[in-house]
Amino acid sequence: MVEPSAVDDTRWEHFPHDADVGVRGFGATPAEAFAQAALALTAVVTRVPVKPSTPVKVECIASDLELLLVDWLNTVIYEMAVRRMLFGHFDVSIEGTRLRATMWGEPVDVARHAPACEPKGATYTALRVARQGDGWSAGCIVDV
Repeated sequence: MVEPSAVDDTRWEHFPHDADVGVRGFGATPAEAFAQAALALTAVVTRVPVKPSTPVKVECIASDLELLLVDWLNTVIYEMAVRRMLFGHFDVSIEGTRLRATMWGEPVDVARHAPACEPKGATYTALRVARQGDGWSAGCIVDV
């Protein structure tokens, strides 16, 4: 099921996989697709819009784009867990296989966000970062 995101020109989707969930982002560039995949990850936790009030800067590096996607999503999951935050806006840049991002979010408010689950980690299952038409897609299965 493709669901609209907060960004007009790009999108993301969830796809089923046994007891877990797939997240996939689409964009004109790999960086946009990675940002959309992160929005799909947030949407696994809550359907409520997340206020972009607090910035968090992160960096990831890997040997290829697919491994970079797993590292990126696991970094988002880690930051969600240790900061007890949800993120609703991602400014991502990728140079080669180095990713730099600023994520904006807010502390989890259980009453408002009604978290559905806590993602445990991005996996290598169904891992794919590839050109798709005029843009890019980036996705994998997330253990929930």
